[in-house]
Amino acid sequence: MSTRHGDDYPPAPDNADLWAIARKADGETVTTGRYPVMRVNGTWGVRSTLELTVSGIEHRMEKAADGTRTAYMLHPDGSWARATAPGKRELPIVHQGGPRRLWDELDRIRTWLVIDGTLPVAGAAVSIDQDGTCHLSRNGWSATVSAQQVSVEARSRS
Repeated sequence: MSTRHGDDYPPAPDNADLWAIARKADGETVTTGRYPVMRVNGTWGVRSTLELTVSGIEHRMEKAADGTRTAYMLHPDGSWARATAPGKRELPIVHQGGPRRLWDELDRIRTWLVIDGTLPVAGAAVSIDQDGTCHLSRNGWSATVSAQQVSVEARSRS
Protein backbone atom coordinates (compact mmCIF):
# COMPACT_ATOMS: atom_id res chain seq x y z
CA MET A 1 0.00 0.00 0.00
CA SER A 2 1.47 3.33 -0.92
CA THR A 3 1.85 5.19 2.33
CA ARG A 4 4.21 7.98 1.43
CA HIS A 5 6.06 9.65 -1.38
CA GLY A 6 8.97 12.00 -1.87
CA ASP A 7 12.49 12.32 -3.19
CA ASP A 8 13.78 9.42 -1.08
CA TYR A 9 10.96 7.05 -2.09
CA PRO A 10 11.26 4.91 -5.23
CA PRO A 11 9.39 6.41 -8.19
CA ALA A 12 6.31 4.69 -9.52
CA PRO A 13 6.98 2.56 -12.59
CA ASP A 14 6.24 4.16 -15.94
CA ASN A 15 3.14 2.34 -17.08
CA ALA A 16 2.27 4.66 -19.96
CA ASP A 17 1.84 1.81 -22.45
CA LEU A 18 -0.46 -0.15 -20.16
CA TRP A 19 -2.47 2.97 -19.31
CA ALA A 20 -2.96 3.56 -23.03
CA ILE A 21 -4.29 0.01 -23.37
CA ALA A 22 -6.58 0.43 -20.35
CA ARG A 23 -8.01 3.63 -21.81
CA LYS A 24 -8.93 2.18 -25.22
CA ALA A 25 -8.86 -1.64 -25.37
CA ASP A 26 -11.98 -3.77 -25.50
CA GLY A 27 -10.70 -6.06 -22.75
CA GLU A 28 -10.54 -9.82 -22.56
CA THR A 29 -13.65 -9.66 -20.39
CA VAL A 30 -16.45 -7.14 -20.81
CA THR A 31 -19.27 -7.17 -18.25
CA THR A 32 -21.68 -4.91 -16.41
CA GLY A 33 -20.44 -4.02 -12.92
CA ARG A 34 -22.55 -4.81 -9.87
CA TYR A 35 -22.09 -1.37 -8.31
CA PRO A 36 -21.70 2.20 -9.56
CA VAL A 37 -18.25 3.59 -10.32
CA MET A 38 -16.49 4.72 -7.16
CA ARG A 39 -13.40 6.72 -6.30
CA VAL A 40 -11.43 3.92 -4.58
CA ASN A 41 -8.73 6.28 -3.27
CA GLY A 42 -11.40 8.17 -1.31
CA THR A 43 -12.65 5.15 0.65
CA TRP A 44 -10.18 3.98 3.29
CA GLY A 45 -11.80 0.64 4.09
CA VAL A 46 -12.33 -0.46 0.50
CA ARG A 47 -8.90 0.72 -0.61
CA SER A 48 -7.14 -0.91 2.35
CA THR A 49 -8.93 -4.23 1.92
CA LEU A 50 -8.24 -4.20 -1.81
CA GLU A 51 -4.57 -3.38 -1.22
CA LEU A 52 -4.26 -6.31 1.19
CA THR A 53 -5.96 -8.59 -1.33
CA VAL A 54 -4.16 -7.40 -4.48
CA SER A 55 -1.33 -5.07 -3.54
CA GLY A 56 0.09 -2.51 -5.93
CA ILE A 57 -2.99 -1.32 -7.85
CA GLU A 58 -2.84 2.22 -9.19
CA HIS A 59 -6.18 4.04 -9.51
CA ARG A 60 -7.32 6.90 -11.70
CA MET A 61 -10.72 8.52 -12.11
CA GLU A 62 -12.14 10.76 -14.83
CA LYS A 63 -15.39 12.65 -15.11
CA ALA A 64 -16.43 13.94 -18.53
CA ALA A 65 -18.37 17.13 -19.14
CA ASP A 66 -21.51 15.07 -19.86
CA GLY A 67 -21.29 13.38 -16.43
CA THR A 68 -19.77 10.12 -17.66
CA ARG A 69 -17.53 8.63 -14.98
CA THR A 70 -14.63 6.30 -15.72
CA ALA A 71 -12.46 4.54 -13.16
CA TYR A 72 -9.18 2.86 -14.14
CA MET A 73 -7.20 0.25 -12.24
CA LEU A 74 -3.72 -0.90 -13.22
CA HIS A 75 -1.51 -3.53 -11.61
CA PRO A 76 2.25 -4.07 -12.12
CA ASP A 77 1.56 -7.63 -13.34
CA GLY A 78 -0.12 -6.16 -16.44
CA SER A 79 -3.71 -6.46 -15.23
CA TRP A 80 -6.01 -3.53 -15.90
CA ALA A 81 -9.67 -2.55 -15.61
CA ARG A 82 -11.76 0.30 -16.96
CA ALA A 83 -15.30 0.92 -15.73
CA THR A 84 -17.43 3.56 -17.45
CA ALA A 85 -20.93 4.67 -16.47
CA PRO A 86 -23.07 7.48 -17.88
CA GLY A 87 -23.75 8.89 -14.42
CA LYS A 88 -23.15 8.57 -10.68
CA ARG A 89 -25.78 5.94 -9.98
CA GLU A 90 -25.70 3.89 -13.18
CA LEU A 91 -23.93 0.55 -13.41
CA PRO A 92 -20.72 0.63 -15.45
CA ILE A 93 -19.58 -1.33 -18.43
CA VAL A 94 -16.33 -2.94 -17.25
CA HIS A 95 -13.44 -3.91 -19.52
CA GLN A 96 -10.66 -6.03 -17.97
CA GLY A 97 -7.43 -7.49 -19.26
CA GLY A 98 -4.27 -9.19 -18.06
CA PRO A 99 -3.86 -12.08 -15.63
CA ARG A 100 -6.24 -10.75 -12.91
CA ARG A 101 -9.73 -9.33 -12.95
CA LEU A 102 -9.18 -6.24 -10.82
CA TRP A 103 -12.74 -4.88 -10.99
CA ASP A 104 -14.08 -8.28 -9.93
CA GLU A 105 -11.84 -8.09 -6.85
CA LEU A 106 -13.20 -4.62 -6.10
CA ASP A 107 -16.81 -5.77 -6.51
CA ARG A 108 -16.14 -8.76 -4.24
CA ILE A 109 -14.93 -6.39 -1.51
CA ARG A 110 -17.90 -4.09 -2.02
CA THR A 111 -20.20 -7.11 -1.62
CA TRP A 112 -18.57 -7.85 1.76
CA LEU A 113 -19.35 -4.27 2.75
CA VAL A 114 -22.98 -4.50 1.63
CA ILE A 115 -23.60 -7.85 3.33
CA ASP A 116 -21.66 -7.28 6.56
CA GLY A 117 -21.95 -3.50 6.88
CA THR A 118 -18.20 -3.29 7.44
CA LEU A 119 -14.97 -4.62 5.98
CA PRO A 120 -12.68 -7.08 7.74
CA VAL A 121 -9.71 -4.70 7.80
CA ALA A 122 -11.65 -2.34 10.09
CA GLY A 123 -11.22 -3.64 13.60
CA ALA A 124 -8.92 -6.49 12.61
CA ALA A 125 -6.67 -7.95 15.28
CA VAL A 126 -3.00 -7.43 14.48
CA SER A 127 0.02 -9.35 15.65
CA ILE A 128 3.57 -8.48 14.64
CA ASP A 129 6.41 -10.99 14.51
CA GLN A 130 9.94 -10.03 15.55
CA ASP A 131 10.95 -9.76 11.87
CA GLY A 132 8.17 -7.17 11.30
CA THR A 133 5.70 -9.47 9.56
CA CYS A 134 2.15 -8.33 10.35
CA HIS A 135 -0.76 -10.75 10.69
CA LEU A 136 -4.26 -9.31 10.51
CA SER A 137 -7.42 -11.31 11.24
CA ARG A 138 -11.10 -10.80 11.83
CA ASN A 139 -14.13 -13.08 11.53
CA GLY A 140 -12.46 -15.75 9.37
CA TRP A 141 -10.56 -13.24 7.20
CA SER A 142 -6.81 -12.93 7.45
CA ALA A 143 -3.93 -11.18 5.72
CA THR A 144 -0.18 -11.35 6.17
CA VAL A 145 2.13 -8.48 5.29
CA SER A 146 5.78 -9.51 5.11
CA ALA A 147 8.25 -6.81 6.09
CA GLN A 148 11.13 -8.67 4.46
CA GLN A 149 9.67 -9.14 1.00
CA VAL A 150 7.04 -6.41 1.02
CA SER A 151 4.54 -8.98 -0.18
CA VAL A 152 0.93 -9.40 0.84
CA GLU A 153 -1.16 -12.52 0.99
CA ALA A 154 -4.81 -12.51 1.98
CA ARG A 155 -7.27 -15.28 2.68
CA SER A 156 -10.93 -14.40 2.61
CA ARG A 157 -13.88 -16.01 4.27
CA SER A 158 -15.70 -18.74 2.42
